[in-house]
Amino acid sequence: MKQKIAMVVGGAGGIGAAIVETLLKKDYEKVYIVDRAEPDFQNERTVFVRFNLVSDDPESLLEVGGEIDTLILTAGIGRLDYFETFDRTEIETVFRINTLAAIEIIKTFYGKLHSEKAFHCAVISSIAGLVASPFYAVYAASKAALSRFTESVNAELSGQNFQNRILTVAPGRINGTRFHGAAVGTEKPTALAEEIVEKMLSGQTLFIPNYEVYGDVLRRYHEDPDKFGLESYEYKAKGNSLETKKRIRVGYLTGTFDLFHIGHLNLLRRAKQYCDYLVVGVHTDGSHKGKELFIPLEERMEIVGACRYVDRVIECTNEDIDAYDELHYDYLFVGSDYKGTERFERYERELTPKGVKIIYFPYTKGTSSTQLRETLKK
Repeated sequence: MKQKIAMVVGGAGGIGAAIVETLLKKDYEKVYIVDRAEPDFQNERTVFVRFNLVSDDPESLLEVGGEIDTLILTAGIGRLDYFETFDRTEIETVFRINTLAAIEIIKTFYGKLHSEKAFHCAVISSIAGLVASPFYAVYAASKAALSRFTESVNAELSGQNFQNRILTVAPGRINGTRFHGAAVGTEKPTALAEEIVEKMLSGQTLFIPNYEVYGDVLRRYHEDPDKFGLESYEYKAKGNSLETKKRIRVGYLTGTFDLFHIGHLNLLRRAKQYCDYLVVGVHTDGSHKGKELFIPLEERMEIVGACRYVDRVIECTNEDIDAYDELHYDYLFVGSDYKGTERFERYERELTPKGVKIIYFPYTKGTSSTQLRETLKK
C-alpha cells in the first residue's frame, strides 16, 4: 500500500497544527510542517521545513517534498483597522502571504493536481473574502482573490476531466488560533481540523464552517451589499476591537559586508526566514574589529540593498540596541560567538521585556572576508 505523505504550510500552530495532528491520526506516514516558526509539536513522522512565505522560493518545497500526495495551505495574516493605517509594505506582505504565496505553491505542485493520480489539496480562506468586510479591506481582498483563484482552477480541472479538486475553507473566527495579535480561546480547533480533512479527502470544493450562522450572513450580504457593509461597519466600530499594531515582523542585523561573499548571502537568507521585513545596518568602517576595509560604505550599502532578502539598508548605530527606538524590530540577529558576552546579556535584559528575540546564528565553514583579505594582501 502506497504511503500517504502530506505537506501543511503554516502548520506550526493554530488550525495548521491541528490539521497536522489529524493527518497523523489518519495514518499519514509523513507530514512536512512548513512554517517560519518552529512547531511546538513534532515527532518521528513530522519534518519541519523553515520557510518564509514572503521571500523563499516555492520551488524549494518541491525539492524537499516532491513525493507528497496531500497539500494543505493554512497560513494567513490580517489586521482589523481603517484602511488609511496600512502602508504599502504591510499591504504587499498581506497579499504575499495570503494570496501570492499560496498560488505559487499550488503552481509548484500543480502537476500533481493536473493528473489522473489522486492528489488532495485544501486552502484556508475566510468568510471575510465572500462579503463586504470594513476594517478588513486588505485582508478580505487577499482572501477573496484566493477564493476566486481556487474556484477558477477547479473549473479548469473539471473541464479537462481531471478528478482532483482544491477545497476552499471559508471560516469566521477560529477558536484556539491567534488573530488580531491575541489568543482566541484556549481549546484546540481539533473538531474543525477533522472536518476540513474529511471534506478534502471526499473531494468537496467549498466548506463554510458554522454555516447555520454564516449562511444567514451571506444571504443578507447578497440581498443588499451596501446595507450589509454599513451595518458591518457600525457593528465593528462600536466593538472598539481595532488593532493598531501592525502584524509585520521586523528583523535587524548589522555587519561590515566588505568583500561580499556567499557567507554574507547565507546570513541574510537565514535572517529573512524569521521575519517579514529585514533591515540591515552597515558599519561605516572596520574600526570596531580593527580591520582594514576595501569597499567604500556607499558601495557596500548598495550591494547589500540589492539582495532580494533585504528590505531596507541603514548606516549602523554605535550599538545594535540604539536602533530599536526607530525600527521597533522583533528580532535581532547576530553570530553565536556573541552569545554570553556582557554586551549581549545586557541586550537580552533590555530587549526581552520589549518582546524582542535575539537569534544567534552559528558560523558556517566556507568563504570568509578574512580569507579574501589575506589573498588580496598576498
